[in-house]
Amino acid sequence: MTTVVVVRHGETEWNREGRIQGWAASPLNERGRRQGRAVGRHLDDTYDLDAILASDLRRTRETTAHLRSAGEFPEPEFTEGWRERSFGAFQGLTYEQVFSEFPEHRASVGMVGLENTPEGGESLLEARERVLTAWDDLLEEADPDGEVLVVTHGGPIYVLLAHLREMDLPTALTNFSQGNCAVNELEHDHETGETEILRENETAYQEVELVE
Repeated sequence: MTTVVVVRHGETEWNREGRIQGWAASPLNERGRRQGRAVGRHLDDTYDLDAILASDLRRTRETTAHLRSAGEFPEPEFTEGWRERSFGAFQGLTYEQVFSEFPEHRASVGMVGLENTPEGGESLLEARERVLTAWDDLLEEADPDGEVLVVTHGGPIYVLLAHLREMDLPTALTNFSQGNCAVNELEHDHETGETEILRENETAYQEVELVE
């Protein structure tokens, strides 16, 4: 079995303000930095990680640096595959602004919402293909008995969980939730090709770990 631990990045000011970040270079705020160190302590106590893959965007790079400062971890590999969806011209706007003025970009409207592409960005289907390619690459390269950490964003986590549950994206985006630095644990059986979701959106550790 390969254990894959998937963690969302720490909080940014744009998270607090409900702004679309996409590929923008938004930094962690103070709470986000504390979350990064807290999840690092939690991961160090819980797992024996032998590899780290992370989105190469600023907020995931910073989260990775803070979590690694809290324990003994391998060197990370940063990749575009685990990036958030690019929202192009919509980046910096609030979700409320975008989805009220451009409702055709809502995933809930069906295939149109999945295929629509913001100017300079990527569609949900394009982002989904990119993330699932990164997932397949991870499984192909992973130690069959290893433990891999992925530091990524909410969007890729929703895509991955929907894929593992054979759930459509509109339903996943409507029903799933991921807190900042939430922990998800997956176990992949290389013989059967099946992946089991063992933990999802776990943030209970923060109740204790965020006290510094």
